[in-house]
Amino acid sequence: MGEIDTSDRYRAPALDKGLDILELLATTVEGLSQAEIAKALDRSPNEIYRMLDRLVRRHYVSRTPEDRYELTLKLFALAHERPPIRRLVSLAMPVMRRLARAADQAFHIVVYDRGDLVVVAQADSPGYWSVSIRVGSRIGLLNTGSGHVLMAFASAAERALMLEEHEMLPEELAPPEFEERLNLVRAQGYEAMQSQQTEGVLNISVPILGPNGSVIAVLTSPYIRRLDTSRPPSPEQVVRLMLAASREISKPAGDLPS
Repeated sequence: MGEIDTSDRYRAPALDKGLDILELLATTVEGLSQAEIAKALDRSPNEIYRMLDRLVRRHYVSRTPEDRYELTLKLFALAHERPPIRRLVSLAMPVMRRLARAADQAFHIVVYDRGDLVVVAQADSPGYWSVSIRVGSRIGLLNTGSGHVLMAFASAAERALMLEEHEMLPEELAPPEFEERLNLVRAQGYEAMQSQQTEGVLNISVPILGPNGSVIAVLTSPYIRRLDTSRPPSPEQVVRLMLAASREISKPAGDLPS
């Protein structure tokens, strides 16, 4: 007898339908109508109605006054109930707030998730002017300072897995000197590079380390030079403050599962 394909042995059509809806809504900004969802998923409106009704009742999806459907923050809240992330954020936030006041800059922490990076904590600058990234945002692996630090401090096997999981875009093809750049980041202990997303921003990133020097998260500042103050902190000063903050976070976070 030939081999039996068991990939669909445990199919759950209703669950698949609900997950399809959640994944579709996650890619939209202004929500979708029932008819638009049905068309996008190639299903009948009646099929979609019952599933949408359950998702609304369970508060994963909300229905707007214009009869459009959009995701709530419930999935985001559930993700942050994971004990390692919750503990990391609780340990890091007091340190990040002190750091923001000392450096007069905004800061955020990212962790690796399925080929990209996710912002799990963010502290605003105490001043009026700063650049910040919303918690929950997904950012690139190869074109950000955070990604460079994460890859630089990862093992060869971890780095290979990250690249395998990352959906490579044509503009992200790593240049021949990319490996040299990661070696430099690891040697100096941080990355400082011009943002490839926002002009005038210098991304400064340092690792948050776990046991045996493994990287569990990255602390980043989208550094901007203030012109409305007589003594703005220099990038070098911010790097020193960030390295100290990273050591403070890393010490109690060292036993967090990676």
